[in-house]
Amino acid sequence: MKRIYDFSRSPAKRNHTIQDLQALKGSGRKLSMANPADIDQVRACVEAGIDLFVTGSDLLDDVRQIAPHHFTGVGSTWAQFGSNEEILADAFEAMRRGADMYYTLRSLDAMEMMAREGIPVQSHIGLIPTFSHYCGGLRGWGRKADEAMRIFETLKRMEDAGVFAVEAECIAEEVLEAVNHMTSIVTFSLGSGMAGDVIFSFVADVCGEASEEDEPPRHAHAFGDVGRLHRQIHEERVAALGKFHEEVRALSFPYPETGIGMHPGEKERFLEALDKWTPAHR
Repeated sequence: MKRIYDFSRSPAKRNHTIQDLQALKGSGRKLSMANPADIDQVRACVEAGIDLFVTGSDLLDDVRQIAPHHFTGVGSTWAQFGSNEEILADAFEAMRRGADMYYTLRSLDAMEMMAREGIPVQSHIGLIPTFSHYCGGLRGWGRKADEAMRIFETLKRMEDAGVFAVEAECIAEEVLEAVNHMTSIVTFSLGSGMAGDVIFSFVADVCGEASEEDEPPRHAHAFGDVGRLHRQIHEERVAALGKFHEEVRALSFPYPETGIGMHPGEKERFLEALDKWTPAHR
């Protein structure tokens, strides 16, 4: 555990620092990363020993209560803000509240602006679902040499802009393996093979929470079957609600044992008083 001052200049501790992540390159070590989406998932990730978190800004305060020492990134969606100044303000607010890095899909100018202010900036290369319109839908990236070269060139432009880390999503494994040692940027591999400095996956994918109708992506390996439990909970919920509905319609519920009664002798006193009541008592 490392003693630090966080970006609000409050004394804190972190399991990993920015320097620790940068030192992963060539070390042979890998860290795990997941995206808890609610308090229960945060607790589960902590108990499971997950190294790094990335989460929504709305969950950050809960993360800092439950997992005060975990390196945690937050960020904004591409269309969330209209100007670079708004993005910068949101980044400063996130860092004040305990974030350790800030994720953005916006322009290199926006990334450079934040990095120039000392904000650890994370971006995204390869498959970017937000921009899937431009590439004909969700697909793998870098399977051809010219596209692989564009990935590398984008990575270097981000490096020049001061980007600290990227999510490398669905990139051909050979590409990330070839370029990872040629950049100082920390790479979080999602479906891009073992060459990433950090191996990232979604909590829902790891836990097997996809519904039977979903078509999870190729990289979504389920290490559990929480989806089965969700379905069982749903079935139990429907059964219980259906039984409640039937009993109400049959005039059987509420059951006697679910109600309360007056103390002995109080009903008679109450009814006697009720009989004597007139509007004049108002």
